[in-house]
Amino acid sequence: MLDLTPAEWTAVALSLRIAVVATAFALPFGIAIGWLLARTEFWGKTVVDGLVFLPLVLPPVVTGYLLLIWFGRRAPIGAFLDRYFGIVFSFRWTGAALACGVMGFPLMVRPIRLALEAIDRKLEDAAATLGANRMWVFVTVTLPLALPGIVAGVVLCFARALGEFGATITFVSNIPGETQTISAAIYTLTQVPGGDVAAGRLVLIAIALAFAALIASEWLARRAAIRFHGE
Repeated sequence: MLDLTPAEWTAVALSLRIAVVATAFALPFGIAIGWLLARTEFWGKTVVDGLVFLPLVLPPVVTGYLLLIWFGRRAPIGAFLDRYFGIVFSFRWTGAALACGVMGFPLMVRPIRLALEAIDRKLEDAAATLGANRMWVFVTVTLPLALPGIVAGVVLCFARALGEFGATITFVSNIPGETQTISAAIYTLTQVPGGDVAAGRLVLIAIALAFAALIASEWLARRAAIRFHGE
């Protein structure tokens, strides 16, 4: 077992906390946007599609800077949230979760959208003819059939959030115990003489967590496919 220092354990625990929170809050929006892009046609759809996937092509530092000027304490949105709701993002772990959620969001939307597009609409129509309203059809038919894609999107978002660095360090800096994730801790240790060993330990932890997430994703996707598709 790796002998991590308390500071290293803190970075690992904080990374997991941020990744879980980022993924959990991104999921409802991911399903909604995935459904919107998969099932509806509207003016400006291409623009919405581009905005959703923009974080994938922008330098992460640019995304972090945009978050800072929008959600900083003196920024319009950040000041409003701080004054009326007591929510502060800049230089807090909540800001790290926001940055990670934004960076992982496109990776979540893509598989959800593809899963929704692949569903046979006749199954939904059949449920509707039996008296189910649209929301009940969505909850009991559409979501279960799209579950493999949802699982894939959740894991991809979680993995991206777990390894996010550029947007996070730009938006919330690298504060030990508050915003210093595994990636930020590794970067810090590589700048310190003799820090290579500690950085190597965290690298192994990061690899293990990412690998475990991928295995869990594959297992859950197979279980969902067997249950709902009989495959």
